[in-house]
Amino acid sequence: MLKTALKPRWILTLILAMTIAAVFVLLSQWQFNSSREAPPPAPSATENVRPLTGVLQPGTPLSAANADQMVSFEGVFLADTRVLVQDRLLGDEEGLWVLQAFEVGGSGVPAGTDGASVIPVVLGWVPDAGDAASVPERQGAATVVGRLLPPEAPEVQRPVAGQVPTLSTAELSNLWDRSSYAAFVVASDVAVDGVEVPFAAGLEPVVVGPQPQETPVNWLNIFYAVEWVVFAGFAFFLWWRLVADDYRRTLEDEADAAEEARPSPPGAVEPAVVLSPPVSDHESGAHRD
Repeated sequence: MLKTALKPRWILTLILAMTIAAVFVLLSQWQFNSSREAPPPAPSATENVRPLTGVLQPGTPLSAANADQMVSFEGVFLADTRVLVQDRLLGDEEGLWVLQAFEVGGSGVPAGTDGASVIPVVLGWVPDAGDAASVPERQGAATVVGRLLPPEAPEVQRPVAGQVPTLSTAELSNLWDRSSYAAFVVASDVAVDGVEVPFAAGLEPVVVGPQPQETPVNWLNIFYAVEWVVFAGFAFFLWWRLVADDYRRTLEDEADAAEEARPSPPGAVEPAVVLSPPVSDHESGAHRD
């Protein structure tokens, strides 16, 4: 079998199989590397309060590295921008988030002008919409400290006045008719003139902690990685099977050649050949008569 495998054509085929297998192994390695997503930023980084304008600019998407960051910013709460976000849990109880538009200063456009961008600020949680009606809106200049979070995808459902199904910054931007940051902030502290303002009566604070540091695993990528390893092994199996078939055919050809070249044993009688005499035209005519 080794002699068959050392034939030039099978050596070239082996090189081709090795090349294909190497490509499959590289694809498998890529799938393995993709199966482990990047872990979230460490709390030691996200819990240090940073200026919002140094983390995110209006019109730019929030990157995974900056999500969950504690930020601070100054500006103005806009009147008549209160919105309730549906289906929010506080412990095991379902209620609504109360948020307002906050016009951010220090982003290149002064707060209070038409070109200044706003960011949605979650101010608290209420069990139902009736409780939110008794809570006065925030107004005027303030400084907010809170956790910066990515927006949610919009959902289509029957509209409810003053409420939205998800915290979609694109939907809120259309609702307020103002350009918005592509993120929102869950407020932990609100201060006016350097003095912290307590949460309004009837509002429960929304607490969002840092993300868990577990690195998620994508099992679908693991499955694909194993598949590529199997394909790499199949390339060598196919080469071995082709060589084995060629070797088997060579043995069969050698056996047939040896059978034909084998001499007859002594004393063997060759079969006699009986030749019938030719029939003359006269005899054939007599038979016809």
